[in-house]
Amino acid sequence: MESSLDPDSGLRLPPREKMSELSPHFFEGTEKLLEVWFSRRDEKLDDADLRKIPRHELEVLMNLVKCEIISFTQNDSLDSYVLSESSMFISKRRFILKTCGTTVLLGCLKKLTQYAFNYGGFDEVEDIFYSRKNFMRPELQPDPHSNFSSEVQKLDEVFEDGAAYCLGQMNGDCWYLYTLNRPGNMADSDDDGYVSAGDSPWMLKQLPSPCTEIQRVNQADQTLEKSGISTLIPDVQIDDFLFDPCGYSMNGIMKKKSGISTLIPDVQIDDFLFDPCGYSMNGIMKKGSYMTIHVTPEPDFSYVSFESNIPMASYKEVLGKILDIFKPGKFIMTVFANQGSVAMSSQIKKLNSRGSVAMSSHKELDGAVRIGKFMRKDLQSCQFRKYHLTYAHYVKFPS
Repeated sequence: MESSLDPDSGLRLPPREKMSELSPHFFEGTEKLLEVWFSRRDEKLDDADLRKIPRHELEVLMNLVKCEIISFTQNDSLDSYVLSESSMFISKRRFILKTCGTTVLLGCLKKLTQYAFNYGGFDEVEDIFYSRKNFMRPELQPDPHSNFSSEVQKLDEVFEDGAAYCLGQMNGDCWYLYTLNRPGNMADSDDDGYVSAGDSPWMLKQLPSPCTEIQRVNQADQTLEKSGISTLIPDVQIDDFLFDPCGYSMNGIMKKKSGISTLIPDVQIDDFLFDPCGYSMNGIMKKGSYMTIHVTPEPDFSYVSFESNIPMASYKEVLGKILDIFKPGKFIMTVFANQGSVAMSSQIKKLNSRGSVAMSSHKELDGAVRIGKFMRKDLQSCQFRKYHLTYAHYVKFPS
């Protein structure tokens, strides 16, 4: 039997029967990530809040996605949910859903918008970001997630002015992004697209709202996502996140969890160790900051992801801790920041000869050809209308 072409990465795969023989059990650790920002045309946001969506309606959303809520924590600014397949975070006007396995993340988008309007008091979608790494086994994903083109088609049914990007090597490790790319500029745009509460939330309309984008830009936001261990890596201590059927070690688990708890100080942690294997952790701080870690430890398809929007001028220290804990053979790091975030203007902020802001974290990646034992394989940067994105792929070089 001939090999098949992976529609997600363009790589040649062995016949499906042979793949099943090699790995009878498989779990896709690579996550789909959705972030949606809501607002109001009249900018009266005092009474609008996504956290007003009732718990039973959130469970309806999770049923559409094909996952369940396991635990819940909250503070004054953020609700955090550990899910059977990753995490959900809900703040006043930001909704984040991150799911792994064979979940149908985009299946919740229409219902989410309805709930945001009916319960949350919003009447427009201000921003949307959908992203993921290429899957290891895309042929096992349900529609529309078996390939990025189908996902883009699904998103385009909902939003006008959406734009799709691929960073990295299309015949290897890469990272996909879909976001809004509306015409105009931040300061003098005459039009802003939004979903009208009086229209179907399944359609994006173009109506005047010149102030919304300016307000969003001035609200600092930054996100670090580091995802790696996407193949078998001999030096990863994966048994520290496995129960008895895979090699259970309570001492190892506590050692790893101790390291995770010290990644970022003063974080309220909610975590869960799955049976027979796997680990998920949500951490929240004041003012809407969060971090989340997910571990798929099985040797044939081990995978770890770390994501955070906790403000910091440099991610070098926390990245070093992550690499020390999980000891991957390779990793992808993306830094996504707007003009007001610490990643864009920190204590090392300065104006260069042309008068532009020298961005700390992005400039760190630009100059970081080597990080410890890792050599940079790819580096790409994208300048969006409101955000700057840097993508970097590192591989451990021979010792």
